[in-house]
Amino acid sequence: MRKVVSILMLSVLMMWGLAGCSGEYELLKTEKDLSKQSVKVSARSIEYRILPQDRLEIILYKDPSQISESRTGLAGDSMNRQGILVNAAGYITMPLIGKVKVAGLTQTEAAEKITRMYKKYLNTPSVYLEVLNKKILVLGEVKNPGVVTLDKEKMTLFEALAHAGDFTNSAIRNEIIIVSSDKHGMRMRTVDLTNFDKMDYASLMLRPNDIVYVKPNNWKQFKVASSDVTSVLDPILKIAGAYAAFAYIVD
Repeated sequence: MRKVVSILMLSVLMMWGLAGCSGEYELLKTEKDLSKQSVKVSARSIEYRILPQDRLEIILYKDPSQISESRTGLAGDSMNRQGILVNAAGYITMPLIGKVKVAGLTQTEAAEKITRMYKKYLNTPSVYLEVLNKKILVLGEVKNPGVVTLDKEKMTLFEALAHAGDFTNSAIRNEIIIVSSDKHGMRMRTVDLTNFDKMDYASLMLRPNDIVYVKPNNWKQFKVASSDVTSVLDPILKIAGAYAAFAYIVD
């Protein structure tokens, strides 16, 4: 009987010990104090800059006197209904003017550059350009994690969370992690949504391609880890329990 009790106790201790490793369920862990990192926001920093693999909607308008050439796809019509892909080197290929490097430019800058190039061939051309795939990724303890499509230059953290269906009951609300990328690399910061006094405009603003991660609380991490361990130990516990009952009857 003592052996059975020992087996049961050992199994329980294993489950608790392994569940103690539940920190592996949490993503984006770091030893840095992210709460002290400052974020500078300006019109220039918020405005999106085109990246390789982006898809661009480009519409070229031209002088009405050249409307007879509209069948070439160059008069008030989109160049490509699915968008023009920016290649790995940052270039797109356009009718008449050929290759144009647009990576690193804002939408306005790219449109102005293409317009200048078309002036060599067309009278008073005008270009409309928009990036079609601007997005934000929301992960973690939200009801509908996934991709949030952007139809503008920026979005607030509250808007992104609303798109994701709000927090789950297991969410940590005072340590939302935001990962951003720029020419200097990846940066992380945390936002406390439980303290209004600590909120500011800069910390709440999201740019295209930002990642928002809502961390799980310790209880959620434990439940996930313990359920994994339980699935492994369940057959052992059942056998041990059956043996304990049999031993009790025999005694």
